[in-house]
Amino acid sequence: MSWKHRLQAVVAALFGVQSEKNRQQQFQGSPWPYIGAGALAILGFVLLLVLVVRLVLA
Repeated sequence: MSWKHRLQAVVAALFGVQSEKNRQQQFQGSPWPYIGAGALAILGFVLLLVLVVRLVLA
């Protein structure tokens, strides 16, 4: 599975919209790429929120 598909899977999981077919495909291999991509996505989201708050308060 390519990095693009993993990123799409992580974004879909963060929003809670994922088809059963895609979920089954993702559980075929190692979970570590998804865990890493998920951690990076959450970190990016938190940094985006911090940036927005700083811009609003400035």
